[in-house]
Amino acid sequence: MKLALVRFIPTESSFDFIRLRWAAFAVSAALMLGSLAAFFVVGLNFGIDFRGGTLIEVQTQEPADLGTIRSTMEEIGISAVNVQSFGSDTEVLITVGTMSPEAVMAMPGVEETGIDEEQAQQVVRSQIQAALSDQFEGIEYRRLEVVGPQVSGELVVAGTTAVIAALFLMLLYIWFRFEWQYSVGAVLALIHDVIATIGFFAVTQLEFNLSTIAAILTIVGYSMNDTVVVYDRIREKFRKFKTLPTEEVLNKAINKTLSRTVLTSGTTLVALIAMALIGGAALQGFALALIWGVVIGTYSSVFVAAPLLTLTGVKRTSDEDEEA
Repeated sequence: MKLALVRFIPTESSFDFIRLRWAAFAVSAALMLGSLAAFFVVGLNFGIDFRGGTLIEVQTQEPADLGTIRSTMEEIGISAVNVQSFGSDTEVLITVGTMSPEAVMAMPGVEETGIDEEQAQQVVRSQIQAALSDQFEGIEYRRLEVVGPQVSGELVVAGTTAVIAALFLMLLYIWFRFEWQYSVGAVLALIHDVIATIGFFAVTQLEFNLSTIAAILTIVGYSMNDTVVVYDRIREKFRKFKTLPTEEVLNKAINKTLSRTVLTSGTTLVALIAMALIGGAALQGFALALIWGVVIGTYSSVFVAAPLLTLTGVKRTSDEDEEA
């Protein structure tokens, strides 16, 4: 006995996506220019992974008094400190930027001398722990991270290199998987997604850290997978409809994959929204980045990657077809 399935999305849609390509290109251009402007004018809210410093997550037995914690930091000579609730009223996240060795050695109770920048951050961590343990009985340290200036600089280079390498390898993959006309469209769509995601972080001022780099790389892979599915269908339709105009063939291919694209993105968004809402502050930035990435990646696959083929002069037949 066959079960009848409720179809929320028709399998044979006929939307004219390509007719909207110039409007989509204008929206994408405005989005990229706005993202670049936000990046250079506002900048990113770098986490300690990229700017160095000390991050301590603590849990107190009673509801934490943030004012008392700030005054405790000032008493030991730390004024530039960020103290915020983290998940519940007993969990607190303390972030201190990089401190120079001279400033650290001038802190009350510090006996170390001749320390370098890396050692200075370790001393800051020890001083904070000692002060908080004296002030709050039964305090628990759930997370301790110390990143020196040299390490943070290396992480910036490594993160940037990872994103560029991913884009380059995707370019090669599409070039060999299809033709160069497809690779140009795919990589431009990926660059579009990466720039838009960076702009999203610049505008929202969410913390930009190594988790964000992981999210961007995930977005690149997700968007590329979606684009490959659309491109594969386009190539298939080119072989089947050899006399139809290119625009009409592209529309047929996009509509053929539309139900798959929407359902895949929709189910992914359900999991990511749940992660953002109940996953806590540690996962919120990562989840929000992926939510934005899924939306912008789906948009770029349909309205950027596919329509760009009308400008790159894509061949209607592959080299194998011509040899045959």
